[in-house]
Amino acid sequence: MNAVPFDTLKLARGPEEAGMPPQMAAGTVAALAEAIGSSELATKDDVSAVRADVSAVKSAVNAVRAEIAAAESRLMAVIAAFKADVDRRFEVSDAKLELLRRDMTIKLGGMLIVATGVILAALRFMPHS
Repeated sequence: MNAVPFDTLKLARGPEEAGMPPQMAAGTVAALAEAIGSSELATKDDVSAVRADVSAVKSAVNAVRAEIAAAESRLMAVIAAFKADVDRRFEVSDAKLELLRRDMTIKLGGMLIVATGVILAALRFMPHS
């Protein structure tokens, strides 16, 4: 960046005309010239370079956004597949539980029939008083 040139003599005349002593005006202008001269001001080329940098950063951010969107899409697909697998496994488990419940009901019914038969046979052979 470049320093901006300016006319220190012209600047010093303004305070002198307003009544400031010449030495004080010269010292003030010298301090101001040093402050402005040592500071760096942006030029059109500097602004163009910054704009190019900002444009590059925007492009990089857009690329990262696209990568994030793609990763999110892949993740959602994995989650959907996992959910479908869990749902399928629960359906299989539900079917197995239903078969187990039916088997248990049949076995319990069979045991009740056998137990009733045993009790009736025992009553038949017991002596009556």
